[in-house]
Amino acid sequence: MSVLTSMGSRVQTLTVALAACTSMLGGMAHAESKGTVHLAYVEWSSNIASTNVARVVLEKAGYDVKTTSLAAAVAWQATKTHDADAFLGAWLPTSQADYAKQIGDAVVDLGPNLDGTKLGLAVPAYSEANSIEDLNDHADAFNREIIGIDPGAGIQRLTEQAVKDYGLTLKLRDGSDATMTAALGNAIKRHEDIVVTAWTPHWMFARWDLKYLDDPKGVYGGAEQIHTIARKGLKEDLPGAYKILDNFYWAPDDMGKVLLMNEAEGSDPYENAKKWVDENPEKVKQWLGES
Repeated sequence: MSVLTSMGSRVQTLTVALAACTSMLGGMAHAESKGTVHLAYVEWSSNIASTNVARVVLEKAGYDVKTTSLAAAVAWQATKTHDADAFLGAWLPTSQADYAKQIGDAVVDLGPNLDGTKLGLAVPAYSEANSIEDLNDHADAFNREIIGIDPGAGIQRLTEQAVKDYGLTLKLRDGSDATMTAALGNAIKRHEDIVVTAWTPHWMFARWDLKYLDDPKGVYGGAEQIHTIARKGLKEDLPGAYKILDNFYWAPDDMGKVLLMNEAEGSDPYENAKKWVDENPEKVKQWLGES
């Protein structure tokens, strides 16, 4: 046998061996994947934080995770139609009551993932207005407008109701979480009055000295909770992922730390979530069902 023939045989043998090894490793990688979990979320600071933390924990457990930004109403609908597996931003019992009434029977409510929330209208602490009833008396100072977030959000619906119930002469403006907080920050820099749709937890209360306006008519209801809803059949299809989502529960202080990290210039919510998960192993163990 020539040297070239011998070398060719060895190369062929090595190629076959490498192909077999690659095939085996590919099979192992496939076996290690537990499936894909699709999480819907809304571009609210609180929902961005919870979705990314849940994503990291699910990935830690061996799942691939896909996230899709949607409006709240669409997130509920996507969970109903199985286009999403879960949504961690269901504000109940007041803010998203309409969605729960329309879709609630078609999804699974896993209960609250966070307690101690609140909805209402907020102004800078230096504002003379202390109640929603005061707004008409200071309408010009507020430029006769309430700065809101995305149309279709529960707090927008409640604020429209507040405008009617209190007979306000201010007009509710649609926008987004980002445009609302930008307007708030600019007004505070100029020491001007501004009234915005607000909710707790939100990083704006840590950054600026704000106050909720009293709501004597109770339009915004009492304390809220943020619930996780899942599609029907998820428990049977991906029981491990379902268990993690069912166990997922944290405190406002926990979320607050992530919210502040996310507001740092140039920060990445996904990387911040990984950092928080690494720093809170005991809580993560509870979610994973390991303690």
